[in-house]
Amino acid sequence: MTHFMPSVRGRDAQASPIRRLTPFADAAKQRGIEVLHLNIGQPDIPTPAQVIAAYQQFSGPVLAYGPSEGTLAYRTALAEYYNGLGAAGGGRAIEPTDIIVTTGGSEALLFAIAATCDPGDEVLVAEPYYPNYKGFAHLLAVQTRAFTTSAADGYQITAAQVAAAIGPRTKVLVLSTPGNPTGAVLSSRELSAIAQECRESGVYFVSDEVYRDFVYDPAICEGERTAPGILAQPGFEDCAIMVDSVSKRYSACGARIGCLVTRNREVRAAVLKFAQTRLSPPVVDQLAAHAALSTPAAELKTAIDDYRERRDALVAGLSAIEGVQVRSPQGAFYLFATLPVTDAEKFCIYLLSEFNLGGETVMLAPADGFYSTSGLGRQEVRIAYVLQVSKLQRACTILDRALHAYAGVQASS
Repeated sequence: MTHFMPSVRGRDAQASPIRRLTPFADAAKQRGIEVLHLNIGQPDIPTPAQVIAAYQQFSGPVLAYGPSEGTLAYRTALAEYYNGLGAAGGGRAIEPTDIIVTTGGSEALLFAIAATCDPGDEVLVAEPYYPNYKGFAHLLAVQTRAFTTSAADGYQITAAQVAAAIGPRTKVLVLSTPGNPTGAVLSSRELSAIAQECRESGVYFVSDEVYRDFVYDPAICEGERTAPGILAQPGFEDCAIMVDSVSKRYSACGARIGCLVTRNREVRAAVLKFAQTRLSPPVVDQLAAHAALSTPAAELKTAIDDYRERRDALVAGLSAIEGVQVRSPQGAFYLFATLPVTDAEKFCIYLLSEFNLGGETVMLAPADGFYSTSGLGRQEVRIAYVLQVSKLQRACTILDRALHAYAGVQASS
């Protein structure tokens, strides 16, 4: 009898380090343990009221397909939003025809890699990196090439690092700023220098700007409200692609609306063909995403101030734990921490399967899956500070007790 097996591509795909321990978390919950989820970037800040209202107010008689590139009304509003953030200073103003609305920022990343690479080509990333970059590259039979950044200098990325890492098969550089998972933020000067290196090397630059609003040092923004973006850098119309999402900015992860923006007409035309293949992005969700653009700046600022408090509380709590090493991130809402263990994944499993403090435990993301270089990240975890300060402080207490208990278990085994 034939034994049906998945493709080699499917068998070799990397499981998400963010979600791969979910079975252990589910088992803990079935035992009655409360799990504090610091493994995933799911904010607990309420979604803006106008976003929820857009869903509730939909009353069309038929929920029909929309345009493959997204509705004109939403793309027009997005163009106004990006130009309002200074994109017009990067050359001609962004137009609705520069934008493809996608099913989340994830699809925008997939489309960007597919439009710039052929099988066997390379995507260049700075490790540690968002694991889906490698996941999408693998799906497209594209290789991932990585250069390593260091906690010692805040995981900063330079044009010199990019230049040294580009190989003969490198077709696209994908970077996030503010960074997931490191929290590093590129200045306008650094962003421009990296884009210039890409342009001179014939490499596309995909700038993942999903966390644009989450910056905690105003000096980095150079007087603007958000982190510097690639669309505002002049001279890179041919090589620059920006991807975005409503998930984090508006605490609307379930809306699954993102977009890809580029002034390169040929790339945009290629992406549109992919968009046509998947028919259309969610229609009602676009109405909600459109409504999200009217969120008052003061409301967004309040949320960012809240995240700054969470960051400071988590960094303080982790720093007080013996053996834990951590740096305060500049942006996004993640940090990397080095733990006094030899295998962070085993410890993360221990937290979920064997340890609890008063009926509570913590779920973290082992960091080895955020690297391509073998052996890196074995002692590190990514932590998302997406819960209230009191819960983050409780998580630090649980982590402290668990590390002591785990050391005892390791010593006796």
